[in-house]
Amino acid sequence: MPFALLDRWVSPVPDPRKVAWIGAQDYAHRGLHGSGVPENSRAAFAKAIAQGHGIELDVQRSSDGQAVVFHDDALDRLTAEAGPVVRRSAAQLGAIALGGTAETIPTLRQVLAQIAGQVPVLIEVKSDRHARIAALCLSVRRVLEGYTGQHAVMSFDPRVARWYWRNSPHTVRGLIVSEGEDRALPGKLRRRLSLWHARPDFLAYDVRDLPSSFAAAQRRRGLPVATWTVREAEHDERAEAYADAAIFETGGAENAPFRSGAQA
Repeated sequence: MPFALLDRWVSPVPDPRKVAWIGAQDYAHRGLHGSGVPENSRAAFAKAIAQGHGIELDVQRSSDGQAVVFHDDALDRLTAEAGPVVRRSAAQLGAIALGGTAETIPTLRQVLAQIAGQVPVLIEVKSDRHARIAALCLSVRRVLEGYTGQHAVMSFDPRVARWYWRNSPHTVRGLIVSEGEDRALPGKLRRRLSLWHARPDFLAYDVRDLPSSFAAAQRRRGLPVATWTVREAEHDERAEAYADAAIFETGGAENAPFRSGAQA
């Protein structure tokens, strides 16, 4: 009961009208990617849009202060180049091929122009807990100014959601949570402190941690819960039972697993 009272006071729930769209559909994790279609590519987003799925994507900051759509902080895994993303300009990154295809690393502005409000988008702001986050948050906010499609920002780093609470209160903001092996009392306290610091409008929860008493308590009081990454039937069942939306991957399959009642 004391935690419930503190949650209500320190991290109040949003107006339901602000976040109702979160649970109205599922989201393709880094777009609908697979063989020949790299993750976080314009081709992957085009496939998601064509099938009517929401989109989840990741952003990093380039050396010239632009938000670029890329998951890792280094180029090595996804390209033939090496080294930190932040050491290249957006133009340089835009010339780098993804996974040996004709796709290249896009800016967030280019991707939002492509989506153009056709489907909702969840933007994960990638952050190093030891880094200053204001410049990256600002680079994303600048792109979102004037964008009228349904969108939200989210991060594992509670400082990101708090930055948007302070500097862009109309932006829907989420806290990403993974309990992992940290389920004892110290972990529970850390999650609560993250919640109170972030003041999020929704949670994005690791599907492997569901059911979760923490997630359930937040959902009951009015925070929507999206869950990641739904890849198999068991995950799909958990998403249907314990969350409002699934962030899913299909490995390139044409038909994604859906929770009953989710809109395609």
